[in-house]
Amino acid sequence: MRNAPLLRFALVTLAAAGVWLAWSQNPPAQLTMEKVTPNLYVIMQDGGNVAVMPTSDGVIVVDDKFAQDAPQIMSKIKTVSDKPVRYVINTHQHGDHTGGNEAMLAAGAEILIHKNARANMVTAKQPGLPRITFSDETQVFAGGKEVRARYLGRGHTNGDAVVYFPSERVLHTGDLFVSSGAPFCDTANGGSIKEWDGTVQKILENYDFDTVIPGHGNVAKRADLQKWVTTLATIRTRVKAACAGGAADAVSRLNLADLGMANLGMLGRGMTGMCQELQ
Repeated sequence: MRNAPLLRFALVTLAAAGVWLAWSQNPPAQLTMEKVTPNLYVIMQDGGNVAVMPTSDGVIVVDDKFAQDAPQIMSKIKTVSDKPVRYVINTHQHGDHTGGNEAMLAAGAEILIHKNARANMVTAKQPGLPRITFSDETQVFAGGKEVRARYLGRGHTNGDAVVYFPSERVLHTGDLFVSSGAPFCDTANGGSIKEWDGTVQKILENYDFDTVIPGHGNVAKRADLQKWVTTLATIRTRVKAACAGGAADAVSRLNLADLGMANLGMLGRGMTGMCQELQ
């Protein structure tokens, strides 16, 4: 059937969208907040990790989880600052990182995102569209603090930004790096298992940092991100081998247990797209 690859691609896209829709309809989980540095916090649980930097002129936030998490996020922020949220930087478009955008916009915050990620949001008809985009790099300033966002290439999607807090020597990687298990290569939104490790290598070459806030999972160190480059290359090699027997059941031949990824999770949902890219 000539249109079979296109049909499979569409089904993968719909399946991924359905997962985030299902997550977004669950009752909100109890969020937790921990201090990363004296001037930087991370809000965890239920979706992507949220970075919070209070300043004397307002709060800078990275990502905002699902829509139902917005009240808890704002409540957590109020425990460390009495100032409003001035800026939100989205690391990419997925709804577990942008779901709180509508609430943030309503509260007067300005949201920034890479232009490809915003285009992906438009295609998916997601709410809370940011009003500001960037192509390569952007900075925001508040209360004497600077935060930088930069696009270094494809990986998890085609619009992933890394966010750097130079005063803290901390990076927020979005889902280019996760410490919670297997990654998800969203080829339906331009992700690339071929290019992903190279993109992470660029992060290591371009930034001087000690600490990493991953898209999901516990706060990590630079050495963990260095190890991630090798892990991604290993995953790519094994995915290609699994795909050689056919994309339809490739996931059944993929074993990443020795990498601490016995549960493939969303990685399995991306197999068809990765097989197409690696063929």
